[in-house]
Amino acid sequence: MTNHAHVMILLSKNPSIVLREVATLVGITERAVQRIIADLERDGFLQREKIGRQNSYRIRVGQSLRHPIEAHRTIGDLIELI
Repeated sequence: MTNHAHVMILLSKNPSIVLREVATLVGITERAVQRIIADLERDGFLQREKIGRQNSYRIRVGQSLRHPIEAHRTIGDLIELI
């Protein structure tokens, strides 16, 4: 799986996880996690909400996967599979 998928799965399990912990669990830098989250937000797969000083993330499980081969499946399907 891609790092994007790993980050999305972690955020779906724990919406208020801190980026440092995501980076450690995925095995990438915190800056890479920030870029991935920005990508996921831009592409409509993720919504960020600021709660106090912390971010909370909501995966948009109804979004279709991007690749034409998997376009008939949703993000929710992928997360459920894992």
